[in-house]
Amino acid sequence: MMANKVTSLQVAKAAGVSQSAVSRVFSGASASAATAKKVRAAAEALGYRPNVLARAMITGKSRTIGLIVAYLDNQFYPEALERLSNALQQNGYHILLFTLPNSSDGIETVVQDMLDHQVEGIIAASVSMSSQLTDLCAKSGIPVVLFNRGQPGSGLSSVTSANIKGGRMATQALIDAGHTRIAHIAGWEGSLTGRDRQQGFEEAMADAGLPPFAIVDGMYNRDIAATSARQLMTGDVRPDAIFVGNDHMAFAVIETITAMGFAIPDDVSIIGYDDTPLAAWPSFDLTTVRQPVNRMVEATVTTLMSAIAGAETYTQSIEIDGPLIQRGSSKPPKGPWK
Repeated sequence: MMANKVTSLQVAKAAGVSQSAVSRVFSGASASAATAKKVRAAAEALGYRPNVLARAMITGKSRTIGLIVAYLDNQFYPEALERLSNALQQNGYHILLFTLPNSSDGIETVVQDMLDHQVEGIIAASVSMSSQLTDLCAKSGIPVVLFNRGQPGSGLSSVTSANIKGGRMATQALIDAGHTRIAHIAGWEGSLTGRDRQQGFEEAMADAGLPPFAIVDGMYNRDIAATSARQLMTGDVRPDAIFVGNDHMAFAVIETITAMGFAIPDDVSIIGYDDTPLAAWPSFDLTTVRQPVNRMVEATVTTLMSAIAGAETYTQSIEIDGPLIQRGSSKPPKGPWK
C-alpha cells in the first residue's frame, strides 16, 4: 500500500507555524532563519517534498529552461547538452528537453508546450525559429537564445563558433599541405552554420586561385556524406583532399574511403569540424576545427540569465574562435603554419 502524500498543512502543524510560512520557506520568499529551520526539520522528518509545479503557478517562476535540440546523432550535441544542463543547474535551473529532426518541423508545437509549462527561457540548439514563434515568445516575456545556429533578422541572440573563419582555416590547412583538388562536403544548406563553413571554404579557395573540385550538400547526414564520398572517389580524376562540414559526416567519409581501398592521408586528406571525442580515436585520428563548447555554453547561459533578469536589452550575435586540431587524417602543412 502506498503511503498518503505528506501535505504542507501537516508540515505546518508539525513545525508549529502557519501553512503560509511553509509556503514562504520553500518558495524562497521572506522567512526568518528560525522559522525556516523549524519548517525544514519538520519537512525532513515527515518526508515532505514541495510541489514545484504548484509553486511555479503561485510565484510565476518555474526555475525551468526549455531546451530544443535537433540532430542528436551528431556527437557534438550530447556533450553540449550535458554541459548546458550542468551550467543551468549551477544557476538554479532545470531543463525541459525536447528533440526535433534536423528541420523546423514540429517546432511550433514544442514551443507552445514549453510556454504551457511556464519555462523562464528557451535555448534552441541548431534549430531555427519562425518570426511568429519569436513574436509569441516575446509577447510571453520568454527570452530565447540560439545555440550553434545563427538566424539573421530574427531579433534573437545567438552563440556560435566563428564558422566562416573556421571553414577558411580548415581549407587553408589543406592548401598549405600542397593539395590542389579540394572538395567540400558541406553541412545542410538550410542552416546558417553550414552555409558559413562553406563560405569560408570558397573564400580560401578563391584567395589561393583554386577552383573547388566539388561542393556537395551533405545535409549533416551520415548516409548522404558516405554516398557523396563514394561518388567523389569514383572516376579517373579524384579529389586529393576533402573538407567535411562536421565530424559526424567526416567519420562516415573516412570509413567509406578506407573501405574503397584508399589510404588516408596518402591518397586523400580529410578535415572535419567540431572536434567531438571520437575524432581523437585512433580509428579516425581526425584533423578537425574545434568548436569551443565550454565557452559557447558559458556565453549562452550568461546571455540567457541576463535576459531573464531583464539586463539584456539588445540582440547579441556571439562568435567564438576555435583552433584547428592537426591529427593524422590530413597531411601537415609543408611550410610554417599560416
